[in-house]
Amino acid sequence: MSPIDRKALVKRHNPVMKTWQPESPLSLGNGDFAYTADITGMQTFGDNPDGCIPRCTMSQWGFHSYPDAPESDGDLRLQEFACGERTVGYMTDDRGQEELYHGLRLNPHRFHLGKAGLYIDAAEEDAAGPLSERLLDSRMEKTEQTLDMWTGKLTSTFRLDGRPVKVESLCHPSLDLLSFRLESPLLKEGKIGLDLRFPCPSHEKEGADWSKQSAHTSVLEARTPFNYAVNRELDSFRYEVLVGFNGESAVSVKERGEHRWVFTSEGDVLEFSLLFREAGSSPADLPLYGETEEACRKHWNAFWQEGAAVSFEGSTDKRAMELERRVVLSQYLLALQSLGSLPPAETGLTCNSWYGKFHLEMHIWHALHGLLWNRADLVERSLGWYGEILPSARRRAEKQGYAGVRWPKMTDKTGRDSPSPIGTLLCWQQPHIILFAELLYRVNREERVLHQYAERVFQTAEFMADYPLRDEEKQRYILGPPLIPAQENHAPEDTVNPVFELEYWRWGLKTALEWKKRLAEEAPGKWEEVLTRLSACPTDPQGEKYLAHENCPDTYGRYATDHPSMLMAFGLLPPQSIDPSLMSNSFDAVRESWRFPTMWGWDFPTMAMTLARLGRRKDAVDMLLLDSDKNTYVLNGHNRQVGSDDLPLYLPGNGGLLIAVAMMAAGWDGSAGGAPGFPDDGSWKVRCEGMAPYL
Repeated sequence: MSPIDRKALVKRHNPVMKTWQPESPLSLGNGDFAYTADITGMQTFGDNPDGCIPRCTMSQWGFHSYPDAPESDGDLRLQEFACGERTVGYMTDDRGQEELYHGLRLNPHRFHLGKAGLYIDAAEEDAAGPLSERLLDSRMEKTEQTLDMWTGKLTSTFRLDGRPVKVESLCHPSLDLLSFRLESPLLKEGKIGLDLRFPCPSHEKEGADWSKQSAHTSVLEARTPFNYAVNRELDSFRYEVLVGFNGESAVSVKERGEHRWVFTSEGDVLEFSLLFREAGSSPADLPLYGETEEACRKHWNAFWQEGAAVSFEGSTDKRAMELERRVVLSQYLLALQSLGSLPPAETGLTCNSWYGKFHLEMHIWHALHGLLWNRADLVERSLGWYGEILPSARRRAEKQGYAGVRWPKMTDKTGRDSPSPIGTLLCWQQPHIILFAELLYRVNREERVLHQYAERVFQTAEFMADYPLRDEEKQRYILGPPLIPAQENHAPEDTVNPVFELEYWRWGLKTALEWKKRLAEEAPGKWEEVLTRLSACPTDPQGEKYLAHENCPDTYGRYATDHPSMLMAFGLLPPQSIDPSLMSNSFDAVRESWRFPTMWGWDFPTMAMTLARLGRRKDAVDMLLLDSDKNTYVLNGHNRQVGSDDLPLYLPGNGGLLIAVAMMAAGWDGSAGGAPGFPDDGSWKVRCEGMAPYL
């Protein structure tokens, strides 16, 4: 079989936009920095209709706290729960302490670093914010925008007042730097140029408040005729933006407001770069457009050529090319948003969701795919963070009376947990680092991995062995109460032995014991004891299907909303104690009774994984591509959560898709034949290269 033509595979799915689609703007980035543009290839327009994606510039280091932000959670009153012989306090109750509680939730927050827009002379505008999109109807025509994912270049062309304009936009692969090339006869007339504006930080979706002009400072410094710096001060946070021009034509700058400057040129072409960096960071070169263009070309060519690939070309199923499009675009988007130095927020570096903090239980959906798609080096960028916050995770476990480390749920780069009536009671993020480490070891078999991640794996297992409660009457260990499972619509006081969490605990402890053998270390007896006596997964009275948890007989009635997480126990996880026939019955009951609009983007690939393991190949593909509100993929490739204005994009859906496709195409432990998750009736032609099989 001939090799996949990687370049043709990628380029046939390059997004092309001929009319402005605010729900589907295109982004550039490198995992630690991202820039989302409008139809001009810059951040020119400011309108942001409900449900659409804001155009922001965001970084991993760009977190801000309000002046009145709480310094610590030490004064927060905890809600106490009985956990066997323990009494454990959780940050779940805001009554009587609303200001402190919510101050801890929304601080620190990620923010919009500044708009690099296209200046348009004599345009209707708001002095505080960017232009209105009404300009598109009155002065712009023949718009066309193409994102070339093979080179990382965004090219936008249009006619403004009847004159041609071309904008090329790039993000440097290793610097928080943007480069642009503007070409138009309007340049030397001073009609267009660079419009640089800075907002006040905000915890809201856009990360910007354009109304608070006096709450922050921006100072422009001219260093040479072609190099400038904008020094930014936002309460106690400081950063700077370096602006460098190519030096071929004279550049003029005019102040247009307290936080706005317009740069114009006397030539027909204007090339410039903007470097965003935290104050006090090491000096950096300022590559101009040509250098950035070459760096992007090399980076993205290597990304596509060295990573795994899957092609559905030649399939007769009419959905094949749509799935291929989703797969290619998801790889691009997750490289921009989810494979940086920190675990990402649900909306990555596009805009704020949950104040730009990240939810650690989502980390596997964002990044685990990279270990299957031959991009382990990118995945490891964020795994180091677990080592950095190990001390705080240990203190959290100690404070609650547990051994080992307890990882946070909703957090930021400090690792501090955020108060929540739900989040602090979740536990399914705990085994994630074991899953990452085990899959990393499997794909490269490096002894280095065992030693590098051993402490994180073993300290996690210590907590996992200490967390279950011993049920003396039935001589077993149970999970909960209090516990909120992955399906979050259950009361913590009632939840006992949720199926997915039980199986994840079983797999995690078993894997930690295997790591002890690999390193020739003696394993604690408690680990084996808990593993051996962990409860069986609960079923309905007829023994025909699995329940959400032991105290949920109405699993497929009243509780048939949100994530059908019991299915994850035989999809995301390899077989532990699950009966395949009961799991198949459970899926059929979900399909018949569940309120699918209440699901989330990663539920669909998760169910596809379960169906693949069950040998239900056609059902697996049907579920992966189900026409459902939360399984919608727009032009830019984002998994849009229809009906949820706060989540105009949802990267866990993209990441789940890539895990499922890798598993269905390259197989898993014990699978037989090629592409075992796709129908074998000839309707699908599946070729994959460089893909690692799943667990």
